[in-house]
Amino acid sequence: MARADRLERLDARRAEMERDYTDVLIGALRTTAAGRWGLFDHQRDKAARARVAPVVAQLQELAEEIDEAREQLAMEPFALHREFLGARGPVSSSAVGEPKQAQAWLARLGVSAS
Repeated sequence: MARADRLERLDARRAEMERDYTDVLIGALRTTAAGRWGLFDHQRDKAARARVAPVVAQLQELAEEIDEAREQLAMEPFALHREFLGARGPVSSSAVGEPKQAQAWLARLGVSAS
């Protein structure tokens, strides 16, 4: 019974961390959707990279904790973070800008840009 209780508490903590991650990501996406570049690191701009570094670091830290909990619970890794990391980095010159990309992410997450 103690193991089941421990796993139940761990799963509740995992769900809380995933909500925290999503909240931080939504905040960053809203800032980007409003026109502040850097979250997706498309332009490789040092100033923009430095500006979003704390948010990206916070997301990374949360994702690591989430993945650790998911591993203990025999669950798949946290897909949202992997998808976010996959969306970062250089893109072709014909790709949509970061604000539009952020708007698409917000729509996908079912939240408004404001």
